[in-house]
Amino acid sequence: MTTPVTIIGAGLGGLVLARVLHLRAIPVAVYEAEPSPMARTQGGLLDIHHHNGQLALQAAGLTDEFRSIILEGHQAMRILHRDGTVLLDRADDGTGGRPEVHRGALRQLLLDSLPAGTVRWGHKAHGVRALGGGRHEVTFADGRSTVTRLLVGADGAWSRVRPLLSDAAPEYSGRSFVETYLFDADTRHPASAKAVGGGSLGTFEPGGNDKWIGAHRESGGTLHAYVTLRKPQEWFTAVDVTDVAAATARIAREFDGWAPELTALITNSDTPPVVRPHYALPTEHRWDRVPGVTLVGDAAHLSVPNGEGANLAMQDGAELGQALAAHPDDVEAALTAYEQALFPRSAEAAAEGLRHYELLFGGTTPQGLLDLFSAAEQPQ
Repeated sequence: MTTPVTIIGAGLGGLVLARVLHLRAIPVAVYEAEPSPMARTQGGLLDIHHHNGQLALQAAGLTDEFRSIILEGHQAMRILHRDGTVLLDRADDGTGGRPEVHRGALRQLLLDSLPAGTVRWGHKAHGVRALGGGRHEVTFADGRSTVTRLLVGADGAWSRVRPLLSDAAPEYSGRSFVETYLFDADTRHPASAKAVGGGSLGTFEPGGNDKWIGAHRESGGTLHAYVTLRKPQEWFTAVDVTDVAAATARIAREFDGWAPELTALITNSDTPPVVRPHYALPTEHRWDRVPGVTLVGDAAHLSVPNGEGANLAMQDGAELGQALAAHPDDVEAALTAYEQALFPRSAEAAAEGLRHYELLFGGTTPQGLLDLFSAAEQPQ
């Protein structure tokens, strides 16, 4: 295939696609808004699943490199009652199918696998328009532009490419994360470090989980907490996160009566709290075939946080790259084949993810929560 592929967005899905295309000698350019790979931190830990994310990395020829960045022992899991009682304490015995890695390390691994110059940094897509005949023009914020015959939107929740295909827009789910970090926790915050354990922490509140505290142990003794509240966006807007003490105290008040080692994940944060609203596209999001353009990852199927987003994005990238390689003389046949597999897979994953999300945050029994976490740990 000689048609150059233009990818908007250097997230995991776009980079896996670029890597699969590179292995098959298909010309590709990735345009990324960030000015450099180190412009911002890339989030926390990801569990890479046996049945999709790991298969995508295999297609990208990066299985050995992936294994080198796995955080051993981090598939351990604990579930605590809001009063601190331990409901589940499961060690990482090495048999789980969802090893943990740092998102930043995985992204850097993918970047390092591409020839220099493949990613064009500092190109923030401002507008995209159809030129006819499957050709599209992408205009960037600095006035530069590029024209392509094969455009892939890998540009996330608020994709600039998606409107070429769909009128759908992400809608607020009713919940948001508040992210906090505790550094050198074993020394400085030993009670919270013990509560989280060696891997991930989930919590249970009788009568419904409109509020929830989760956390990951990251490398270097860092605890990364995800405090979830069911509140309208206006509630979060009214919390002045620039006043760190007042903001953390306001959020912590929602957890009055919880064990102090759990609320300390909020009040002892070494960073200002960061609010992450949960948005989602319609579960059955799909579009009619439009010549010369398609989507991968959150641009195609943004869902509420359920542990599948990064894995599905990488699967999308790998399968699109393989489809293009399998139809070197017919781009439209490749895009059709890719989307015919994408739509039902995305809908099924979104429905299952929503079920998981509602069970986790919407109120269940302790046994139901235990079953949910136990099932998630099993290789598919």
